[in-house]
Amino acid sequence: MRKELTVRGLIIGIIITLVFTAANVYAGLKAALTFSTSIPAAVISMAILRGFKDATIQENNIVQTVASAAGTLSSIIFVLPGLIMIGYWTDFPFWTSFWICALGGILGVMYSIPLRRALVTNSDLPYPEGVACAEVLKVGSGDAQETSDVEHGRAGLLAVLWGSIVSAAFAVVIETQLFASDVAQTFRIDKRGGVSGYDFSLSFLLLGIGHLVGLSVGIAMLIGALIGWGWGVPHYSSLAHDFVTPAAALARSAWSNKVRYIGAGAIGISAIWTLLKLAKPLISGLASAMAASRARKAGKADMLPITERDMPIGIVGLITLLCMLPIGWVLGHFANASGLGAHLPTLVIGGVCYVLLMSFFVSAVCGYMAGLIGSSNSPLSGIGILVVIGAALLLVIGVKPYAGPDAGKALMAFALFTTAVIFNVAAIANNNLQDLKTGQLVDATPWKQQVALVIGVVAGALVIPPVLDLMNHTYGFAGAPNADPLRALPAPQAGLISSLAKGVIAADIDWSLIGIGALIGVGIVLLDEILARTTKHMRVPPLAVGLGIYLPTSSTLMIIVGAVVGWFYDRRAYGTPRPEATKQLGILLASGLIVGEGIIQVVISVIKAFSSKRAPLALVGPDGFLARWIPILANFETAGIIIGGIAFAAIAFLLYRWILRMGAARTT
Repeated sequence: MRKELTVRGLIIGIIITLVFTAANVYAGLKAALTFSTSIPAAVISMAILRGFKDATIQENNIVQTVASAAGTLSSIIFVLPGLIMIGYWTDFPFWTSFWICALGGILGVMYSIPLRRALVTNSDLPYPEGVACAEVLKVGSGDAQETSDVEHGRAGLLAVLWGSIVSAAFAVVIETQLFASDVAQTFRIDKRGGVSGYDFSLSFLLLGIGHLVGLSVGIAMLIGALIGWGWGVPHYSSLAHDFVTPAAALARSAWSNKVRYIGAGAIGISAIWTLLKLAKPLISGLASAMAASRARKAGKADMLPITERDMPIGIVGLITLLCMLPIGWVLGHFANASGLGAHLPTLVIGGVCYVLLMSFFVSAVCGYMAGLIGSSNSPLSGIGILVVIGAALLLVIGVKPYAGPDAGKALMAFALFTTAVIFNVAAIANNNLQDLKTGQLVDATPWKQQVALVIGVVAGALVIPPVLDLMNHTYGFAGAPNADPLRALPAPQAGLISSLAKGVIAADIDWSLIGIGALIGVGIVLLDEILARTTKHMRVPPLAVGLGIYLPTSSTLMIIVGAVVGWFYDRRAYGTPRPEATKQLGILLASGLIVGEGIIQVVISVIKAFSSKRAPLALVGPDGFLARWIPILANFETAGIIIGGIAFAAIAFLLYRWILRMGAARTT
């Protein structure tokens, strides 16, 4: 019997979890970005388990499943620090924070089980990171000598290996500041003071993700970026008639204070439409889950394919309902502590219903978005915006009229607290379906993965509160009372979401921006439906357009480039004797690009966490080691942009030309 869910695999996964979760918490608070831990965990797991003769690809998959579930929970940093920022908390109470993470995470695992059949088994979503992780596991397994398939052969291993080495090395050079991290420019475009700009992040990880998501998603994100930066930022910046503020600061203000809300509105409409379209496959998925449950009760469990053996749907429903009891207790405890005890029944019953229903909504939407563009690029903060607005509106309608005039801060805190629980559900669903896609591709048993996911969630929930508390007492958060602005961590998403809660409850939020985004979303949905009925292949996924508006161009433009590069590569692959095998090599190269940068960013995050310097690896620039002796190197920014941009383009071209030639040579 093959080894899959083993004690040693769980232990290795939990150990990796400790490191990745801490690194992810710091990276998210510092740079507003977290990284997917699936692929780095898979690579580390393979390196460790290679020493055991009886290790299997499925056991490696369990390790990465545990580690990725826990690492994903660190996304709670996009909400929870808001309670510090509004002055409600001064630290993170361990057990309260633990239960938020654990209960939300377990609920996310439960919701992802019926969603697996709708969004993984019966779906053609690309799941870029799930596919990449599966390819890495296959190449790293011991099956390479037993098959002639190119993805298991020497060519596939070389593609992943060199893709990883190159992307990791390039990321390290960027940290030395010899290469710029992006090629960006902001400029004024009219006499009224309007500004716009672009930011191509020199990230091979984003390039690889673009290759995997495909051209339709890339075009849709480009449309969104053009709406955001071709119309939104110029329009709203010109309204200020500000010719004194630097163009970059003006553009950033217009995007963060105006355009992001338009993007959130577009995402909201796209999310609702996506959920409506998912109704049929969701019902089908639940029906097949019930059929599998009946087969299991009839003693025919062994007749089911391994890849269809989920956790029994009855147990899923029971655990979901049991989670609601402690969630209700935690909400009630928080309401009492915040001085809202007089409204306890309304807050507890309303809060539990909101968590139950909204959690399923965000699980479906986040799972779809993860399948579309990957977990790392799925805009969880956009979902957080929708959830906190909904929670705050319900409090304004159902509680505020009956509460005292001083209840504003308590209501804001309760809205953030409820959002935090749902946000964990969203984060886990965003990641779990990616893991379950990996499991499907490596012939894993779903119920064993689902058990591993629950274990990973609990492990992460134990780590996150003390790490958050350490960050709070060491640095503090920008905007929090008594925080040192020179040391405070930005935590921008938490700041945005807490300001939204405040805006809704204080009735000073600009609803027109969200309304404009909703209208844009309706237009894109109609366009996509027209294309679906009039063309064979051309689609404009509405969620991808919303992402293009909402996300900064530093996150979207290189994905768009990667989508175009992947399309060109696939067209060239069709000219080789075995086009599908050559295309597979391109997927493996893209997977390697994601692996290398993903792993090295973990290492870089740890180095930065323990360093007092802003850029501890810098050789040039203001903080550069070499600039101490050669002062001219302190002003290396322009040279770094030129050299870095040329080097990135040249390396990408050479990598793809090499892999195309290798594919052609090995398939003749």
